[in-house]
Amino acid sequence: MTRLHLVRHGPTHAKAMIGWTDLPADLSDFAALNRLDAHLPIAPVVSSDLGRAISTADWLSATRPRLPHHPGFREIHFGRWEGQTFATAEAENPALIRAYWDNPGTIAPPGGESWNDLASRVWAALDRHMHHHELIIVAHFGTILAILQRALGISAGAALGHHIDNLSVTDLAWDGTVWTVGQINHRP
Repeated sequence: MTRLHLVRHGPTHAKAMIGWTDLPADLSDFAALNRLDAHLPIAPVVSSDLGRAISTADWLSATRPRLPHHPGFREIHFGRWEGQTFATAEAENPALIRAYWDNPGTIAPPGGESWNDLASRVWAALDRHMHHHELIIVAHFGTILAILQRALGISAGAALGHHIDNLSVTDLAWDGTVWTVGQINHRP
């Protein structure tokens, strides 16, 4: 049995599409971090290789084993939309951005990756870590939703219907055959 605790990194306060842009996390809410720390088990911690996930994972690994960060757990790559608001990207190509969000799958932003590309990358990284009995993964909105999509056996559109807050925990377990989904977007 593998138990996963998916933690979304600390907030960046960005009001734009931020995927591979390496913004820092705001880890100044010590009360929230301490509640998160108390809620999580003593288990290895792995993170995306983006700074906001690394710093959050490093904070949590003060009392936990720290695994090397992994680029497979990165957020979705928004390509030319990186750093843009939805309105700005929509003004450039309204049909493309609407199709991207309304029918996630094979559609990709210019120079970016599709939802299916993200899911394949994340699932491959996840498979490389499933030998752990228990694991904390500090990652991103899209990464967590891609893992949740796999565990629930739902469409990308249904996965995107879930809300994942910063510093929230989503708990899953895999017994080798069946996924069990615990709390989603739990704020300790």
